[in-house]
Amino acid sequence: MTPENSEQYQLNRSLVWSGFKQLAPISMFVIAFGLAFGLAAKQAGLTDLTIVTMSALVFTGAAQFAVLDLWGEQMPVITMIFTVFAINSRHLLMGATLYPWVKNLPPAKRYGLMMLASDANWAMAMQAFTAGKPGLGLLFGGGLALWSFWVIGSWLGIYIGGFLSDPKGIGLDVVMGCFLLAILLGGEKNLRMVVIWTIAGVSSLMAYWYLPENSHVIVGALAGGFAGLFLKEVKS
Repeated sequence: MTPENSEQYQLNRSLVWSGFKQLAPISMFVIAFGLAFGLAAKQAGLTDLTIVTMSALVFTGAAQFAVLDLWGEQMPVITMIFTVFAINSRHLLMGATLYPWVKNLPPAKRYGLMMLASDANWAMAMQAFTAGKPGLGLLFGGGLALWSFWVIGSWLGIYIGGFLSDPKGIGLDVVMGCFLLAILLGGEKNLRMVVIWTIAGVSSLMAYWYLPENSHVIVGALAGGFAGLFLKEVKS
C-alpha cells in the first residue's frame, strides 16, 4: 500500500469533524485570549472590521498583540513583518516535522492545511502520526476549531472584552503550555526526534545568551527545521 493511500494519510469529512471535536475543549480557552485581543485592539484604535479581519487572516495571537504596539498613523511595515516572522518562526520546525505526511498532497490541500497549523493541533496531529493513526483530520479539523474560536473571541472582545481584559491574571496563559507539554511527553520517542529537539533547544539557548533579544525564537526554529529536513533525507 502506497503512503498516500494508507489510512494514516487520509483526510475526509469524518476525520475533520473528529479533529474539530477533539480540539474544541482546548479551543474554549482561545476565546479568552480572543476577548483580550479584541479589547486591546479596540483600545489601540483599530476598527471593528479590521480587528475581525486580522484575526481571520493572520490567526496568530502573540504576533497580533505585538503588532498593536506598533500600530498608529505611521506604521513601520518592515518592522511589523520581521516581528511577525520572528514570533512565528517556530512554524518552520512544524513544517519540517509535518513534511513526510503532507508531501504527497496536492499543493492546494497542503497549504490549506498549513494555513491552520497551530501549536495545539500540530502537537495532536504529530502524536497521532507517530502512533500510526490518521493525523490530517486532527490538523485540519482541530485548526478549524482553534481558528473559529479565536475569531469569535476577537469579535466578542470588541464588545465585552472588559470582562476578561487580563487572562494571565487568572492563570489562563499556562493552559496551552501545559497542554503542549503533556502532548510532547506522550509523543514519539526515538533518536531522530531527540536529535531534532536537542539541536533546536541548544541553538535557542545559545542565541538567548549571546544574540540580540528575541532572536532565540528564530534561531531555534531554523536549527530544528533544518535538522528535521536533513535527518529526513538521511533516513530516506
